[in-house]
Amino acid sequence: MESSPSRNLTQQLVHDLGKAIVHGKYDVAQSLPSEAEICDQFSISRSAVREAVKMLTAKGLISSRPRQGIRVLPRDRWNLFDTDVLGWILSGKPTLQMLKHFLQLRGAIEPAAAELAAVGATVTKLRNLETALARMKAAEKGLDDPLDADIEFHISILMATGNPFYVQLRSFIETALRVSIRFSNQIKGVQAADYNIHAAIFNAITEGNPADARRYCEEIHKEAIALIDSELVRQEAL
Repeated sequence: MESSPSRNLTQQLVHDLGKAIVHGKYDVAQSLPSEAEICDQFSISRSAVREAVKMLTAKGLISSRPRQGIRVLPRDRWNLFDTDVLGWILSGKPTLQMLKHFLQLRGAIEPAAAELAAVGATVTKLRNLETALARMKAAEKGLDDPLDADIEFHISILMATGNPFYVQLRSFIETALRVSIRFSNQIKGVQAADYNIHAAIFNAITEGNPADARRYCEEIHKEAIALIDSELVRQEAL
């Protein structure tokens, strides 16, 4: 069992089985080992196994029924908004198409969030956004982590909307950003995101200009999708 000091036995079992399912160790509709077999394999109690099965069922990865056992469900049943499921997918080798799908979702969420932030962000939320932008500037000089700074900026925009539904997307967006930003920067051959376009978003939000805030956000997403499309074309030509 892959151990982590931050997880109890049930959580660890959920992590190990969930990751194995997502990475294709078990085929769709294939039966997983029985509860008794899992107990023996992982040296864990039956009650812990049953709790783990319930958690994986809630994530859409498996079904568990009497006389049918524990079966893996098709990918379209998986809860991709669950940060564990998304994290397991991204911890492997996510396809370019998967990254593109995520960017398309970001493109529907973040420009609208920037627009809302420009209309109604509080002074405190604007200060948080300013702090995140300052981190990005520091990262350009090698004084901060460029990935963490970039993620904080995008999450700060969600938080600045004041809309609880956008705020609830924080963990999901943060999990996927860690892969998509790293991939985009790798293709561009840079260590950090473009500070100037992020500063433009910040200025538009602080100046109460929702149209520009949306437009600059859309520019970031369009560029990222164009990069993935070009890489898809390149790979198809190989």
